[in-house]
Amino acid sequence: MTVERGLRLIAGVVVTTSGLLVWLHSEYWFLLTLFAGLNLFQSAFTNWCPPVWLLQKLGLKRCVAPEA
Repeated sequence: MTVERGLRLIAGVVVTTSGLLVWLHSEYWFLLTLFAGLNLFQSAFTNWCPPVWLLQKLGLKRCVAPEA
């Protein structure tokens, strides 16, 4: 698995989990979905995303070298 695939996996798990928590517990769990979306949005412009750092520390490799 690459960092890019791991990042998509994490985003999918967070959004799915928050959707289930909204359905089962409280509508305030939509804030988790909002947080994930805002993080993806800012990372598109800044090329910085904390889960990428974590996945690299866990040993996953990038499929493309990061832009300078």
